[in-house]
Amino acid sequence: MPRFENIPEIAPNLDGTGLKIGICMSRFNQDVCEGLLSACVDELLRLGVAEQDMLVTTVPGALEIPLVLQNMAETGRFDALVALGAVIRGETYHFEIVSNEMASGINQVGLDTGMPIANGVLTTEDDDQALARMQEKGADCARTAVEMVHLLRAVNA
Repeated sequence: MPRFENIPEIAPNLDGTGLKIGICMSRFNQDVCEGLLSACVDELLRLGVAEQDMLVTTVPGALEIPLVLQNMAETGRFDALVALGAVIRGETYHFEIVSNEMASGINQVGLDTGMPIANGVLTTEDDDQALARMQEKGADCARTAVEMVHLLRAVNA
């Protein structure tokens, strides 16, 4: 049901049928990242994205994600991308640098290429927070990627 009688509204579309999704996952904090990946892939499959229409790439850490996403976007092979990883606070300032630069890089790739990118890189205070959030965040990224493809197509139609 539309919110306003005379104003068109684009409804969310979570049909992943035929979409090609690229995933870039950090291997640092591997257990959390694998949990994110599992939840994301399970949700993509549930939404109708075929296994053969997904590609998973891995990188050493979160700072490497934007460069791989940029290259994936530039291939033209994907409708949307997903970034997965976990940056968990340690005892040094490194957490802030990695968190900020990684997030900025991912955002910039999306803006520069016009490619929808779901950012599923957790930034948490400790392992427990990351483990508690990995399932929902992974699934949420799948939904976000699919929805954003359809939204941008509708806006540009």
